[in-house]
Amino acid sequence: MDAHALYLSRSKNAVGVFALFTNGEMKMDRMIGTVSRGIRAPIIREGDDIAKMVAQTIETVWKEEGIVPHDGDIIAVTESVVARAQGNYATVDQIAKDVRTKTGGGTVGIVFPILSRNRFAVLLSGMARGCKKIVLMLSYPSDEVGNALVSIDALDAADVDPYVDVLSLSRFRSLFGETKHQFTGVDYVDFYADIIREAGAEVEIVFSNRVQTILAYTDTVITCDIHTRERSKRLLKKAGARVVLGMDDILNESVDGGGFNAEYGILGSNKSTEEVIKLFPRECMEVAASISRLLSEKSGKRIEAMVYGDGAFKDPVGKIWELADPVVAPGYTAGLLGTPNELKLKYLADNEFQDLAGEELQKAIEEKIRAKTGESLVGNMASEGTTPRRLTDLIGSLCDLTSGSGDKGTPIVYIQGYFDNYTTA
Repeated sequence: MDAHALYLSRSKNAVGVFALFTNGEMKMDRMIGTVSRGIRAPIIREGDDIAKMVAQTIETVWKEEGIVPHDGDIIAVTESVVARAQGNYATVDQIAKDVRTKTGGGTVGIVFPILSRNRFAVLLSGMARGCKKIVLMLSYPSDEVGNALVSIDALDAADVDPYVDVLSLSRFRSLFGETKHQFTGVDYVDFYADIIREAGAEVEIVFSNRVQTILAYTDTVITCDIHTRERSKRLLKKAGARVVLGMDDILNESVDGGGFNAEYGILGSNKSTEEVIKLFPRECMEVAASISRLLSEKSGKRIEAMVYGDGAFKDPVGKIWELADPVVAPGYTAGLLGTPNELKLKYLADNEFQDLAGEELQKAIEEKIRAKTGESLVGNMASEGTTPRRLTDLIGSLCDLTSGSGDKGTPIVYIQGYFDNYTTA
């Protein structure tokens, strides 16, 4: 090749990114694309002005790190600290009172809970305190988000059909014995049974993947699935259930002055202490709008903002789907609506412009990108392989991966260049 040579990967695994070299150096206006930064913030407490604190933190980052803001920058803050600032907490006894009021407090079916000490154990304690008896119906071989009770191979070996068979606790134990979670080492069957008994209620456990199965035991049901809850409610009502609630129907208004979420109830809540939960935050669209306004006014640029929770991705080893919140992003500004509308560089280089090279190839692809309109590229082969998901889900997942859930201390994420493309200087 001559001095103006093109390096282009054409292997099946190539990502379609290419670079023009001149005298051994890359000839490109800008080398760095999207950047996602975890931002450390002060410890946020109840009563803090979350939008103001986020804005002040970002202003400090701009100054101390020498970062120049641009139109389309995204500032995201985790839902956890938003709820903390709002003081959106409730007690186990407040859950119990609401459950007792709405169910009558007799025998209640608790259907399709996820297997989680952080997400569900405290909620189960509150539900059980509000009832005389709990019939706990677990899905199998795993819960909704992929936490396994047993392996699919174990079901095959036992000749059990999870789409048809209803298993009693004794039958389940005779087939599979003790079943400990791969990562936590907890046997959730015993763990949940103990929680219910300790709350003062009787317990019966069955295993089924058909929500209507619970009606053989009780006509009063709390369906605890997250993303399929509306279907479960519909099927239960159609099958003749007398009382049907979802977790979004519990603490959807304040009980005795405690926290609540009008849209999601106790969905998206997390354990705070053994007796207290932190609920999903409220008014998140307003929080995002306030952060955007403060930082846009300060910078003179169009700054987008988001409140994010769990990312929407799946662990390939444990098969666990991360999204235990009802949504990835409960709040966001208008600029984050929509889906990606991108061209696949690899497709263009390997097909439409396969006979071009060097500067000619680079210019052809740049012109193709600039010629894009707002019209959707869905169905266009040149966009095949780009991610057909909502921007809020993609960006929220990036934020969740950036901030993590442990001790990084970065509840704010600052993203630059997300909406740039190959032609952006």
